[in-house]
Amino acid sequence: AHPMSDAATTPRTTIWRNRVEFGDCDPAGIVYYPNFLRWFDASSRHFFVECGVPPWRDTAVTHGIIGTPVLDVSARFVKPASYGDDIEVHTSVVEWNAKTFVQRHVLMHAGEVLCEGRDVRAFVIRHPDDPVRMKAVPAPAEFRALCE
Repeated sequence: AHPMSDAATTPRTTIWRNRVEFGDCDPAGIVYYPNFLRWFDASSRHFFVECGVPPWRDTAVTHGIIGTPVLDVSARFVKPASYGDDIEVHTSVVEWNAKTFVQRHVLMHAGEVLCEGRDVRAFVIRHPDDPVRMKAVPAPAEFRALCE
């Protein structure tokens, strides 16, 4: 079974792979913690690509959706990673709400969990009254169906 899941209710999960580079690490030789969040973000986009959701540049034209920014994020660091490690980020949507969704990320190396993360995101469009701002909208039904 996938870490942090129940076999009967396992949501669709994708795996994004990456090799930790020397520049990802701090002077102690372990991954500098913001990189875990950067990798969660990369894995989030990879999740949608793997599920068949078009790139944001295309959804901006077809649906007005410009992306899925993070509204809240948390991480629990279990073990360190270092340069040369081949990591996998297992990502799934574990909760769909009216205008937000929750993604879970499990970062692993050699079968061991190194970090577990969770973020709350929303599909957004440019705000109709002020294009500098964003406005959350419900996930399009066809996108949600691809991801479930």
